[in-house]
Amino acid sequence: MIPTMIEKRNRRRAAGGFTLIELLLVMMIIAILAAVVVPKLAGQGEKAKIAAAKADISSLKTALSMFEVENGAYPTTEQGLAALITNPGNLPNWTKHLDRTTVPNDPWGHPYVYRCPGNSGNDFDLYSLGADGVDGAADNVKLDQ
Repeated sequence: MIPTMIEKRNRRRAAGGFTLIELLLVMMIIAILAAVVVPKLAGQGEKAKIAAAKADISSLKTALSMFEVENGAYPTTEQGLAALITNPGNLPNWTKHLDRTTVPNDPWGHPYVYRCPGNSGNDFDLYSLGADGVDGAADNVKLDQ
């Protein structure tokens, strides 16, 4: 039996790769998916940094509360958060409250702002300067945000 032209063409097509139309269709589908997904993921890095800063602030607030219970007062602004790592003087009840050798910086690389007494009637103020590193800017990160 002699193969017909149609059978030869079908065999060649079955053995070959994808057609140009099929490749273009797949590329269009990938482009559409990327156009939908990429914008949704774009702001996630900044949200993760804000969440990390809030978690750090919460941990530091807990350590400051333990410091106050043991020593009767919060560290002064001058003593700063370093008082959680090294004894700021001859405090007889002082213990190390951070398992580190240095005070951590915020996720943007800036030191956390600590003031005692706080500006708004709080015992202390503790917050991150945010991405721009400017005090009082809209992107400062506090727990009460």
